[in-house]
This record gives sequence, structure tokens and C-alpha cells, in this order.
Amino acid sequence: MEQFMTYKGYPLVRKGNDMYFGYMSDPYVVMLQAEQTAAVQGIEVAAKVRFYQMSTKEGLNPIEAIVKSGERGSLYDALDVAATWLDRANKE
Repeated sequence: MEQFMTYKGYPLVRKGNDMYFGYMSDPYVVMLQAEQTAAVQGIEVAAKVRFYQMSTKEGLNPIEAIVKSGERGSLYDALDVAATWLDRANKE
């Protein structure tokens, strides 16, 4: 059985400094990018996160797929905004 990390009921998949948040079967997902990191008690954490709500509709290039974007000073703040975006966008 495959396991993955979730946050507020949505899956979160990470590769390097890029993360995808949400179900690819839904109309929208959010892509997050850690732009800066900082050491906190010896652990590298995201200090600046840029994120993009994107349509999962096939045939769109990455620029066309972006619906809105934002930036926050921590991963948790960015994920909270992203979860709200997905709740609203995927229930329409």
C-alpha cells in the first residue's frame, strides 16, 4: 500500500524544493516552490515560498495553467492559503 503525506486532507508530494499539493484528478492543484531556506536549530526550513494555483486541464502549457499565485514566509503559511484556494476552487 502506497503512503504519502497529507495536509488538511490533500496529498503533498515533494521533489527537491518543488511540491505539488492536491489531487491531480481535481480541477486545480497548487505547486509550491521553496525559494529561500534558513537554518532553524540546525535544520533547513523554507523561509520564502512561492506558490501557484494551477488548472489540471489537459492541453494547457504551464503558463496558461496558472490561475493565481502568492508568496509567504513559511511553508505552513503557504499551505494554509493553498488549502483554502483548493477548497474554494474544487467545490465550484
